[in-house]
Amino acid sequence: MAATDFPDAPPDSAELTDYDRAHMKAYMRVLDAATDGADWREAVAVIFEIDPEVEPERARRVHDSHLARARWMTEHGYRKLLHAKSL
Repeated sequence: MAATDFPDAPPDSAELTDYDRAHMKAYMRVLDAATDGADWREAVAVIFEIDPEVEPERARRVHDSHLARARWMTEHGYRKLLHAKSL
């Protein structure tokens, strides 16, 4: 997936969005990278294909906002995902 496929931030919603479903893999990867202590610059380059040297501000925004949404998924979003699958 190219950098142009990622907005600076995922949708800010209390509900699970189509964007969340489509980008679940990126959420897991950015969460794993953070848990493993990876440098955010390396993570954003690999996961989102954004060069933090060329676009430092955007790279940080994309990384941090997607990491925050990934954390939201682990706390709240997964319940909504499980509930939707049980219907």
